[in-house]
Amino acid sequence: MVAKSTSDLLTTRQRLISGAAELTAREGWANVTMAGLATYVGVSRQTVYNEFGSRAEVAEAMVMSELLEFLGEVDAGFDAQPIDLIAALTEASSRVLKFASLNPLLRAIVTATHTGETELLPLLTTRADAVIDAARQALMTRVVEYPLRPDAPIEAVCDAIVRIVLSHVMQPAGPSVDVAVTWLAAPLLPTHP
Repeated sequence: MVAKSTSDLLTTRQRLISGAAELTAREGWANVTMAGLATYVGVSRQTVYNEFGSRAEVAEAMVMSELLEFLGEVDAGFDAQPIDLIAALTEASSRVLKFASLNPLLRAIVTATHTGETELLPLLTTRADAVIDAARQALMTRVVEYPLRPDAPIEAVCDAIVRIVLSHVMQPAGPSVDVAVTWLAAPLLPTHP
């Protein structure tokens, strides 16, 4: 029996999303066409349209797929600090920021703004609702694994942390994110007598 390659195990949709991310990182989103994506992945143009009705849908799927990679870093941060919530949040934030600094797709999106190509940027800024919602839900799922104050404003705190980390992803600004995350998380912590 012949072992299947990684590309054989991926669905057509996954291959298209991965191909779109590779093309965007290499050539910029403005140069990614449905026909070019089809050629790059080795499928027909109609296949691309069957999976995604438009370039905008490809862009959204690409950003949401990349978000899963970032959320993997969040999970790794929490897994590395299973006892201390502040340490887990700090570790998760640090991992996300490091991953962001090395991520070719994110770099392509952010640096494209310097050339006037801003089509993808709103998916991470002004139209980032889906990204923020998914990240907030994932963070809340991990935060509730720790001892919390009974009246802890979990959703509000997780929302604020996601927004501040996303802000630092888009425009890195030194180590201040650790201080912000620690300060924001304080209302979650149980009080000790």
